[in-house]
Amino acid sequence: MFAVIQFPGSCDDRDMWFAMSSVLAGKCSMVWHQESELPAGTKGVLLPGGFSYGDYLRCGAMAQLSPIMGAVKRFAKSGGPVLGTCNGFQVLCEAGLLPGALRRNSQLAFVCDDVHLRVEKRAEPFSSRTEQGAILTLPIKHGEGCFYASEVELDLIEQNGQVLLRYCELDGTISKASNPNGSLGSIAGVLNKEGNVLGLMPHPEHAVEAAFGGTDGIAILGSLLDMARSA
Repeated sequence: MFAVIQFPGSCDDRDMWFAMSSVLAGKCSMVWHQESELPAGTKGVLLPGGFSYGDYLRCGAMAQLSPIMGAVKRFAKSGGPVLGTCNGFQVLCEAGLLPGALRRNSQLAFVCDDVHLRVEKRAEPFSSRTEQGAILTLPIKHGEGCFYASEVELDLIEQNGQVLLRYCELDGTISKASNPNGSLGSIAGVLNKEGNVLGLMPHPEHAVEAAFGGTDGIAILGSLLDMARSA
């Protein structure tokens, strides 16, 4: 079972539930932010996109104080897989479960577009359905998606192999033009050191049907589902 965390202001929670349950036939449960525990049998936690608490203070700053986040932290520290997309990525950074932070886009404007992403490595639980060097196309929609870390922290992230996805051209080339928000290192998705927590600015849940944005999101969400089923 996957737990989809709902915060006040979440707007992609039902999309994530639909992608995992209706399209991929996994079991999902909606979990309200005021709960203090995850449902029994939870195999993975999904923090969706949106505008938790209206993005007051900083994106994710208030959501990370919600009661459910204590349970999410315990689950992550026990090795359980946690995926945060867009606002969920911001929440995970604010909660200290991921390195770095998300700042305002370099052009100081909201971006909504399809982007190409290069898979930096094939690994469970997030990219086992794809290959290193594969190119995925996923949608983005954010105003504060610029990944930032100090020079020392960024070096550690790179050395530890924590970058899972980078913004790129269709041929896999990394360029300034292919980076939609100014993220350092063109980082679109970053892991914790243990590899069981992933923050991702693009939205895989919006790319699971050929008629609506393509199916490349299945590479990410399907990998999670495979892990849950094998466990």
